[in-house]
Amino acid sequence: MIPWLSPMLEQLFIEAGIETLLMVGAAAAIAVVFGLPLALLLYATGPGGLAPNGWVNRPIGLLINAVRSTPFIILMVAIVPFTRLVAGTSIGTGAAIVPLALAATAFIARLFETAFREVDRGVVEAARAMGATRLQILGKVLVPEAMPGLVAAITVTLVSLVGYSAMAGAVGGGGLGDLGIRFGYQRFMPEVMASVVAVLILFVQGLQSLGDWLVRRARRR
Repeated sequence: MIPWLSPMLEQLFIEAGIETLLMVGAAAAIAVVFGLPLALLLYATGPGGLAPNGWVNRPIGLLINAVRSTPFIILMVAIVPFTRLVAGTSIGTGAAIVPLALAATAFIARLFETAFREVDRGVVEAARAMGATRLQILGKVLVPEAMPGLVAAITVTLVSLVGYSAMAGAVGGGGLGDLGIRFGYQRFMPEVMASVVAVLILFVQGLQSLGDWLVRRARRR
C-alpha cells in the first residue's frame, strides 16, 4: 500500500485507518440522530419560530454553546467519568466515540438550525395556511426544503470530525492520530507522520467532494 513503510507499519496503518473511519462514521451518525431533533426544537422555540418559548430555547442554546466553545482536547478530559459510564473505559476507539459524538452533536445542531432558518418563510406560511400541524411542517416541509443545507452541514461536520479524531489519538483514542504521534513523533519516523498527513488530506478531500456532489443533487431536486 505504502512502499516506503515496512509490512508491520503498513498493517498498523490499515488498522489505524479503519479505527479512524469507525470513529468518524459512528460519531457523525450519533450526531445526526440527536442533532436533528435539537435543531428542530431550537428552530421551533426560537424567536419567530412555530412555537416561540424562551424557557426552552435559551437553556438548550446555552448548553450547546458551552459544548461548542470548549476545546475538544479539554472536553475529552472533562467528560472522562461520563465516557467510562457509557463505554466502560476512557481509552481506545470506542471510548473516543463518546466525546466525538458529543462535540459533533452540538456542532451540527447549530448548523442544522441555520439551514432551517434559511428556508423561505413563505413556504412555511403556505403550509400553515393549508392547515398543516407544527409537526407536519417540521417533518414534511422544513426538513425537505432545507436538505441542501443539511447535507452541507453533515459534510462540514465529517471534515471537522477527522481533525477531532486525530486529536483523540493524542490521548489514546486510537486511529491515524495515535499512529502519527506514537511512531511519527515519539519514535522520530517522519515518513510515518508524512503518510498520516497525506492520508488525512486525501480523506478530507474525498469527503468534501462527495458532500459537494450530494448538495448539488439535493438542490436540483
